[in-house]
Amino acid sequence: MHPKPTPQQLAWQEAELSLFLHFGMNTFTDREWGEGNEDPQLFNPSQLDAAQWVQMAKECGFRYLILTAKHHDGFCLWQTRYTEHSVKNSPWRMGKGDVMREFARACHSAGLKVGFYLSPWDRHERTYGDSPAYNRYFINQLTELLTQYGEVAEVWFDGACGEGPNGRRQEYDWQGYYEVVRKHQPKALIAICGPDIRWVGNEDGYAAETEWSVQDAVPAFHGNVTGKVWWPAECDVSIRPGWFYHQHEDDKVKTLSHLLDIYFKSVGRNSVLLLNVPPDRRGLLPDPDVARLREWRAALNRIFASDLARRRTARASSALRGHEASRALDGSKDTYWVPREMPASLEVDLRKPTTFNIVELKEYIADGQHVEEYSIEALTTAGWQEVKRGTTIGHRKLDRIAPVTATRVRVNLLKARATPLLRAFGLYHAPEVNAG
Repeated sequence: MHPKPTPQQLAWQEAELSLFLHFGMNTFTDREWGEGNEDPQLFNPSQLDAAQWVQMAKECGFRYLILTAKHHDGFCLWQTRYTEHSVKNSPWRMGKGDVMREFARACHSAGLKVGFYLSPWDRHERTYGDSPAYNRYFINQLTELLTQYGEVAEVWFDGACGEGPNGRRQEYDWQGYYEVVRKHQPKALIAICGPDIRWVGNEDGYAAETEWSVQDAVPAFHGNVTGKVWWPAECDVSIRPGWFYHQHEDDKVKTLSHLLDIYFKSVGRNSVLLLNVPPDRRGLLPDPDVARLREWRAALNRIFASDLARRRTARASSALRGHEASRALDGSKDTYWVPREMPASLEVDLRKPTTFNIVELKEYIADGQHVEEYSIEALTTAGWQEVKRGTTIGHRKLDRIAPVTATRVRVNLLKARATPLLRAFGLYHAPEVNAG
């Protein structure tokens, strides 16, 4: 048996882009990690507008949003019953405000998916380090977030486990946390320190060139499950050097070329990009970040505006009935070419000399991820030339190459774990995209 995604994992992967919103006490203390002894009176955004966050997310193609409901300092952005270290003791909205509620309402109104980050590490809570007591505290807060704000699509846990205010370390009850999520939000994906989505392994936004969604089960996260599981990667990175807003970083927002490189090395390597854009002290996404997001979205729209292989004549070395070569060129997410035997090749007739520098491949991952090795060849005036050799494909593989002009192009599927199902074979020409 080859692992396959759940419907929720599949929808998440196909969304491709998630927006991270680091916002909280650190926004007002100009820090990255608070100590837990901050005065709640410091939290006072002057113009908080979650609808602005959501509108920008939707405009720029993000479908999932994740808000830091509680970071390591323990300050809570909702009206929790279990600590005084929260918005209820801040001057914002006269202590009656609830950032999580405003955020969730804005997401649901726009048809976007709600997620939250609840830090297990808590530098304020006195029970932290008394493992049973703190686990009860954490589960109580987790339950509040899962039961008061409508449908939740993603619950994000990191593995930070430093000392609490008493100097002790905590043993997290991961399986207990998961049980609460499954009970109250059975469709929610549990990410990073969780069984549904894994951390890619860095905070640069880059996946590996060979990125498998099929991984070995990890007992801490998968319990008694053994063998291979569907556990796709999420690439988290901030648009700024820091994760929280700092005014002195307003001129350090990542460049367009850097963000495009991140896109190609995350979404283009069978992963989901989780891009952090931190609200400022007003409670709005900062102007420089908004401008760069719009520039980035416009650049992506230009790059992928025209698939040069779409609906061109194609032929394959072999194909199952109903899954002919043309199925990989029709633009449908539900059709795919299936070869009868391996290795296999699919050739596209471009009709005339055509220049391209991006090759797109997609597998039909609802049935799993199978391709282990492939190559791309182009028929130029010098004859057939190999222009790219790669390993995994998965949901989406984007290969940037030096510009090549060809009349025919073919993909060779050289090795696979099971019969490949190739959903898309696309070609694009982006004048300003560097090979890499």
